[in-house]
Amino acid sequence: MSEEQREAVLDEALDAAHVDAAFADQLFGVVDALDTSVALRRAVTDPAASEDRRSGLVHALFGPRVGEGVSGFVADAARRRWTTGRTFVEALEREAVRAQLRAADDDGTLEDTEDGLFRFARIVASDRDLRTALSDRVVPLEVRQRLVSDLLAERATPATLALARRAVAARNRTFDQTVEAYVDLAAAQKNRVVATVRVARPMTDEQRQRLRAALSRQAGRDVVVQEVVDPDVVGGVRVELGDEVLEGTVSAKLDEAKRLFD
Repeated sequence: MSEEQREAVLDEALDAAHVDAAFADQLFGVVDALDTSVALRRAVTDPAASEDRRSGLVHALFGPRVGEGVSGFVADAARRRWTTGRTFVEALEREAVRAQLRAADDDGTLEDTEDGLFRFARIVASDRDLRTALSDRVVPLEVRQRLVSDLLAERATPATLALARRAVAARNRTFDQTVEAYVDLAAAQKNRVVATVRVARPMTDEQRQRLRAALSRQAGRDVVVQEVVDPDVVGGVRVELGDEVLEGTVSAKLDEAKRLFD
């Protein structure tokens, strides 16, 4: 079974579970505990140990510290075979993000959370000093997370704030890359995909709706249009949809997209 297949199994398990913001917080706590201990990661993913032994170890270690639903979810995940302890932790963290987004969906704030994350990531990406402040690992994590809280105070959904604070602790990606991955997961929550549209000038509501409809037809499912205004964009518009990029006049497909702006 590939890592992608294991992730799909975890997705199904999480989708079938009762989750809320507390579940997500506790699952992030398990992720942090595993992340800081090589020995612990090895123990719960040891291929030489039986499934029952790995699962039982998770219950013994985390059962007293988290809810039954979280410990059961992690224990079931530990019964799978993982190539490394690190991939196991990364898969659990992905599910913790999805749990946080599920909680936002349940309280009706998923779209606001998705939009808030995207816009905050753009702010960070465009501000060199802020980007440095959030990524400087010499500065304690708590201080960097407090900065995020100060910037988003009273202007973000609880899920936006929680995930933006979480992204500061990202290990292998930049802050804005991590948040963009969260945005993709938020869109997937509703079986949608994200199209990042860079335009030389802001779109009108009509242009945005027409572009969204055209891209949805192309993608075969609902598309979320995230707009970035960039006066230097080639040809006046650049559309990033999955692995496909429509830019300037270099693509015949762009002519169709650009007609939406006429």
